Amino acid sequence: MEHDVNCEKMDKVIENMPDEELIYNLAELFKVFSDSTRVRILCALMQSDLTVSEITKSLSMTQSAISHQLRMLKQARLVKFRRDGKNLIYSLADEHVSTIFNQTLEHILE
Repeated sequence: MEHDVNCEKMDKVIENMPDEELIYNLAELFKVFSDSTRVRILCALMQSDLTVSEITKSLSMTQSAISHQLRMLKQARLVKFRRDGKNLIYSLADEHVSTIFNQTLEHILE
């Protein structure tokens, strides 16, 4: 009887497993969170929408380093920007980014 239960359990696991492309995309998103500079940028943007110059100053880093990381965050759809004259003002892409960040922080602090 236990053998049948295990088969049912495994069938359910297999049936509910996301497809390979979705798994790959999820893994790629987690890779974006693996860099401490990107995490620091997200922390800053959780406080306020900021220009590249403001992020650079707040993190004491070069503009080229920040711009490179912002490109990666934008490609991962974690940040977005709007133009204000000559400035690009960055913000979190949506509320999901804050949720992911806060839940991960909560998990670490448990």
